[in-house]
This record gives sequence, structure tokens and C-alpha cells, in this order.
Amino acid sequence: MNVAVFASHGGSDLQAIIDGCKNNKMNAQVVAVISNNSDSMALQRARNEKIPAYHLSAKKSGGEDSLAKEILDVLSKHGVDMIFLAGYMRMLHISVLEKYDHRIFNIHPALLPKFGGKGMYGMNVHKAVIEAGETETGVTIHRVNAEYDSGEIVAQTKVPVMEGDTPETLAARVLAREHEFLVEVLSDISEGKIAIG
Repeated sequence: MNVAVFASHGGSDLQAIIDGCKNNKMNAQVVAVISNNSDSMALQRARNEKIPAYHLSAKKSGGEDSLAKEILDVLSKHGVDMIFLAGYMRMLHISVLEKYDHRIFNIHPALLPKFGGKGMYGMNVHKAVIEAGETETGVTIHRVNAEYDSGEIVAQTKVPVMEGDTPETLAARVLAREHEFLVEVLSDISEGKIAIG
């Protein structure tokens, strides 16, 4: 299965996917990495692994429609079967959503539908979980549609919230599980246990 990974910043989830492919933990390969941020570590990680890396943004392309066309051209060129959003901080254009309907997945650092939606990313999520007095949080992988964090949930895993947790300590615990979990779920997708298309 040919996977394109979209990431905006550090790309630690991307690295987990690359390592999972190299270690034969999933029947897949990362064939392209797309970032809206020219300085993202994700692009550097891709280059380090000799994976085609693309900096594509609306500003650079001259608008959302031309950006969508560029994205679709890259996906077509590399024969992409599935898109994985690993910390991609942009909403995908409707033309991309329609072309890859049911084949776009996102990872979210909480148990959706709680703590999702616009503005709920990174430390904002972990801060909200702690402030709500939750005793557990976790990781959700869901299909992507035109509304933030509202697509069909395909898999979840729980992570405990410890007494005295800060957003930073909770984030570290969730991220450690996130890296394992996304490989487990991508393995299930690549083997047809979770349907695409």
C-alpha cells in the first residue's frame, strides 16, 4: 500500500510510520511526504530516508484551488492509495477529500468526540483534558471529512491521566503510545482489516 503522509512540524509520527514500514510491521511504504511548512522537520526526515518531500502551501501556490491541484498531482504521480495526516495543521480542500474519500486518516491525541474540533491540537488538548478532571485520555484515529475531528472513528487506545500531570507530562505519555498505536492501526489498514475506498 502506497501511503502519503502530511505533516506540518516535527514529524515524529511520520518517523514512526517510516520505521514501521522498514521493520515490516505493516504492508505499506511511504511514497511521498507533504508539508505546508518549508522548515518542518517532517520534510527533513523524508529527505533523510530518500522519500520524495514536497513543500506545498496556498501562499506558495497562489490560492487554495491551485494548492489542491498540486497536491492531487503529487498523489497521482506516486500512486497513493491512502493519506495519513500526522500533525497536519491545515484543512484539506474538498477536491482532495472527494478524490480520496474514505482513504484519508488523521491521528488525534485524545478520545474523540471529547476534546476535538477547531483549535484542539497539541498542548491545547492535553491542557483541556487535565482541566476537565479526566482520569483517562488516549489516541484516536479517524477518517477525515470536511469538519475538524468529526469523521468516522476507526480505532482508539486509552492512556491514563496521572495525579499531578502537567500538559507536558501527559503529552509525552500520549505521544509514546501514539507512535506504537499508529503502526498497529496502519498495519490493520494495509492488511484490509480496516477498509479503505
